[in-house]
Amino acid sequence: MKRFLPLFCALILCSALGLNLAAQEDPLNSLIRKLEKILSDYPQEKVHIHTDKPYYVVGDSLWLKAYIVNAEKNELSNLSKILYVDLINERDSVKKSLRIPAVLGLAWGDMILTDSLTEGNYRLRAYTNWMRNFGEEYYFDKIIRIGRSLPNQIDASVSYAFNKSGSEERVRADILYTDHEGNPVSSREVNYSIELDNRVVSRGKGVTDQDGKLTIEFTNKQSFLLKSGRITTQIATGNKVFQTKSFLIKSTNAEVDVQFFPEGGQLIEGTRGRVAFKAVAPDGLGRSVSGVLKDNTGAVIKEFKTEHAGMGTFIFHPSPGKTYTATVAFEDGSEKSFKLPEAQASGYNLFVNNEDEVSLKVMISASGDLIGPSPVTLIAESNGAVKFVGRNTLSKANLTASIPKSRFHTGIVRLTLFSEGFQPVAERLVFIRHAPSIGMTISNNKAEYGLRDKVDMSILVQDTAQAPVASAFSLAVINESKIPSDEDDETTILSNLLLSSDLKGYIEKPNYYFSSESETKDRHLDILMMTQGWSRFTWKNTLAGTFPGVVFKPETGISISGIVKTPGGKPVPNGKVMILASKGSGLLLDTVTGQDGRFSFDNLKFTDSTRFVIQARNAKDKKHVEIELDRVPPQLVTKSKNSPDIILNVNSSILPYLRRRSDEYAELRKLGLVRRNIMLDEVRVSEKKPTVKNSSNLNGAGNADAVITGDKLQNCVTIEQCLQGLVVGVIFRNGIAYSTRSMNTPMQIILDGMYVEPEYLSMLNPTDVESVEVLRTIGNTAIYGMRGGGGVLIVNTRRGEPNYSYNSYTPGIITYNPAGYHIARDFYSPKYDKTNIRRPLPDLRTTLLWMPNGLTDSSGKAQVSYFTSDNPGVYKVVAEGLDSKGGLFRKTFRYTVK
Repeated sequence: MKRFLPLFCALILCSALGLNLAAQEDPLNSLIRKLEKILSDYPQEKVHIHTDKPYYVVGDSLWLKAYIVNAEKNELSNLSKILYVDLINERDSVKKSLRIPAVLGLAWGDMILTDSLTEGNYRLRAYTNWMRNFGEEYYFDKIIRIGRSLPNQIDASVSYAFNKSGSEERVRADILYTDHEGNPVSSREVNYSIELDNRVVSRGKGVTDQDGKLTIEFTNKQSFLLKSGRITTQIATGNKVFQTKSFLIKSTNAEVDVQFFPEGGQLIEGTRGRVAFKAVAPDGLGRSVSGVLKDNTGAVIKEFKTEHAGMGTFIFHPSPGKTYTATVAFEDGSEKSFKLPEAQASGYNLFVNNEDEVSLKVMISASGDLIGPSPVTLIAESNGAVKFVGRNTLSKANLTASIPKSRFHTGIVRLTLFSEGFQPVAERLVFIRHAPSIGMTISNNKAEYGLRDKVDMSILVQDTAQAPVASAFSLAVINESKIPSDEDDETTILSNLLLSSDLKGYIEKPNYYFSSESETKDRHLDILMMTQGWSRFTWKNTLAGTFPGVVFKPETGISISGIVKTPGGKPVPNGKVMILASKGSGLLLDTVTGQDGRFSFDNLKFTDSTRFVIQARNAKDKKHVEIELDRVPPQLVTKSKNSPDIILNVNSSILPYLRRRSDEYAELRKLGLVRRNIMLDEVRVSEKKPTVKNSSNLNGAGNADAVITGDKLQNCVTIEQCLQGLVVGVIFRNGIAYSTRSMNTPMQIILDGMYVEPEYLSMLNPTDVESVEVLRTIGNTAIYGMRGGGGVLIVNTRRGEPNYSYNSYTPGIITYNPAGYHIARDFYSPKYDKTNIRRPLPDLRTTLLWMPNGLTDSSGKAQVSYFTSDNPGVYKVVAEGLDSKGGLFRKTFRYTVK
């Protein structure tokens, strides 16, 4: 067996470092240079989000810390200064969105989970504008569960049974309704509808039995088209009141699919090959299977079975001219046959042994027709850098290489074999695991604590040589007895940045490979590497010189830019542009357009509630111009690759936490801290007060002497024509509004919060007006002082989506409501004085501390102090962070409160 030597390794590594090479560059050097160009011109970012809890209940606050890192080095990125965080529901609708400022790759924020949210599975998605150039597989995307406690009189859970008849798939859903104590909700009327891919396929009614159960059956007659959906039920709670419960339908069948992945990419006739396989159910989760491998004569060649998460491997020698079939046995006793990929008569095989702690053992095999003087090249790439290159000839059937693992950082290494013409012919991913380069030690001043006791915590971060390390970290303390969780289910800084973000597709419980270390887990991780795809750049595009198109620029701050044009569409050079924050911050800026008519206000700082008025004039100070703002299209919501993490019965899965929250609510009611409800007789509403949107009324939206809505302003040319006769006590002379209370003083006109001249009213297009609020009496005009002496007309214009659109209501003036910065709240942690014996308020917190901006000093130390609550139990401390060199760490620590 011939050794595979890295003959040209030194030369190529010089190339990777940008050193001087020979004047005539060979194809290998050209390939490396193209790779370097991708890495230098298109640096990629990753995002990790650390949250305070694994799941939530409506009414909770979700606290988060974001780490934006360079994808090649896992070091904090200084490229993007803005991070977007979305909360997305099961129907792929964005319910909350934050725009968070990032400083040196660090950002933090929070979301209040209001009672408008329903129970269910939500996605927490985070990305930068720059990351949008490379696809959603780079985004942080995590499934979180949100339950409901206080308004829920009824809990519900569902289980499914499937059978198939021809092409039709039949489903039976058994739904169980209970109260919070687990008692059945019996003899209740239930209305239901069934949707598959947004199509209603069935509707019906039923009644729960004495055990609180309801069985619903339906048939999917278009299984080739309709794959998943939901059941929506409405169960009677009394007095003709119904409560809605929804249940996801992940699939309408239970058929398990088995896929086979030859190591390196293909099987070669007469050459030993290893095959990884993965058994996946329709819900996306792995299933345990066993089976036998047979050739086309029916002879049994090999037996195999899964090892972890539906994955396993086997080794065999494909014979020339034979095909192979795997007969797989499932957990329910059924069997199904699957054909293996056909073995090729000509090709290369890449066999990797990752069991040695010091080096990777690589063996390259080839078919007989490829053995000869033609060289092959092996490239090992890690974190976006070429770490090893070896080239040799295949004078024998096998070549071997031993690559020191010290060349690589912890993470995924991609091994690619190239033919003589530098075409990739085999590829293999391996995971290199080194001992952590840094570690955190957490210690308390006492072993145990009492209720409302002060905790003094010491933190020390050191490297392997016990030298102090300055680092940034986030830290959460929760009562694990009240919020139990499985460490394997967590999304951690290690599992996300080192594994999930570099692989295509769904990974089942990625933190299983990091929660503890063992030879078994390392073997399972190696099988995972053979069944997952690489998500970053492809050699095919690199060889072709095809680089990603850059549409979205890195954001260093919020900018408002655009172009000023004449009504005919020509740019207006040297025009004057002024921007005024009419609501929120007191921002007032101006600038001059360039020769192309463009203008820009950069590095603006304002919050979400800020509303802008932008005014433009030409060089002669004339207002007959048009303003067009640059608009960045919003990020679309597509299906999450982590959809298999969706839990069918959210409330049932976190029932202990829901019960605790219900008990907390009852305790607060006993103390009179919750307003009591009084049942009133039914009242029928015959007319509602007009709803005023986008109001700038200082008295509050709709608090006016009269409100004229936009639907009454459609059949006239000008606003004054519409308002004439509609508003009592207001008359118009020469297009100017006067109140009969002050006939000689024009009414003040306020357009979207901006004070304008009285004659502006005649310039408005009635179809652009959402509403007009009329203020005449002293009670409503007093807040405006002298400006309100003659009365006030508040004109509120129509708007589209406030985060992405603007409105032009008169020549040279537009209003704009961009998404501003989210400013994180401070986490409240009470301080108790032991001399104060009286406890007027119960402290039932489950998140005891959230510290997103933790920093260790030059000695690697940090001090944290806080108080325990009134809940005893095991308290869990979780800290995540990294140092300036990309060293990642996660530390969990537990202590007891009695």
